[in-house]
Amino acid sequence: MSVRWRLGFDVPLLAATIALVVLGVFFVFSSSGFMASQKYNQPLHFMVQQILGAIVGLMIVAFLISVKKSFFLQPSFVYGLLGVTIFLLVLCLAMPSVARTNRWIVLPGLRFQPSELAKISLILFLATYAEAKKDTINELKTLAIPLAVLIISIVLVLLEPDFGTAVLIAVLAAMVLFIGGVKFRYLAAAGLLAAALFGFYLIQADYRVKRIEGFFSADKDVLGSGYQVDQSKLALGSGGLIGAGPGQSTQKLNFLPFPHTDFIFAIVGEETGLVGTLITLGLYLLFLWRGLKIALSAPSPTLKMIAAGLTLAIVAQALMNISIVLGLGPAKGTPLPLLSYGRSSLICTLAAIGLLLHISKKRGDTWGTVKI
Repeated sequence: MSVRWRLGFDVPLLAATIALVVLGVFFVFSSSGFMASQKYNQPLHFMVQQILGAIVGLMIVAFLISVKKSFFLQPSFVYGLLGVTIFLLVLCLAMPSVARTNRWIVLPGLRFQPSELAKISLILFLATYAEAKKDTINELKTLAIPLAVLIISIVLVLLEPDFGTAVLIAVLAAMVLFIGGVKFRYLAAAGLLAAALFGFYLIQADYRVKRIEGFFSADKDVLGSGYQVDQSKLALGSGGLIGAGPGQSTQKLNFLPFPHTDFIFAIVGEETGLVGTLITLGLYLLFLWRGLKIALSAPSPTLKMIAAGLTLAIVAQALMNISIVLGLGPAKGTPLPLLSYGRSSLICTLAAIGLLLHISKKRGDTWGTVKI
């Protein structure tokens, strides 16, 4: 006799997640082995770190799936996590610089990037706040609090500096607030304020101006500001239909900067070709479909906003990274979720997915029924 076991959570979403994590571990090794051998005399260095991040992240996923109560909706948790996030963002500025940036909390044996946590904590805060204040959400005194929190968070992230994450946070905040009922005219006014802030930030450093100039005239300075994108396009183009083969990339041999982080998608294209890139894009589209389905099926407005916000956060970041690799946007240092090397990004992304899977248990979906 066959026994039917209802898992309860969204299995296709988990399957897409695990597939992307496995691909990430492989391509982190493939893209970083040469560099790790030179720098650490250990070709497995970055892969081992990625595996450790994946283990921690998947443990968080398992925990969030197993708990029955949505503890992350409690005001004490939401405001506590937001307070910790802002404190860590401030603490970053006092930490030793890494690659001329202050994006990490650096402790012996530990390095954590709080801006990754900020995406989750701000989505939880904005969703719960918008629902709690739904009757007065379009009054200026009500909007003043989330606006102040967003300005503080975005300015702290810009000071690290991390322009890509700051822009992503602003866009995600607008999406969550719009879903929460904030009128478009208020969001448009806030958008103008954000545009002025980002514009002022951009002109404060020559290298940021050169990135913008390089994007619009990349072909004129392929050895300077357009070098990364030029090498990225070369990697993608050389992959052809089916690629050079696993581990056979030549651009990772000190030609393409950051092949295991910001430009890992270019290595995917070089080694697996158009077929591999389409499969990768397909996994993100599957993730988008299941995430939005979870949001639409969530039993409360707050859970709907959280699910939609977390889904869009991951997919929007993926599209931002891929657009940069394809030369459709200026370089911003944005990792590809679940694929790029980075324990902070991987753990926080998996934590967000754990929240999505937890929310998926709150609906009466038939997905996840397995015969054993």
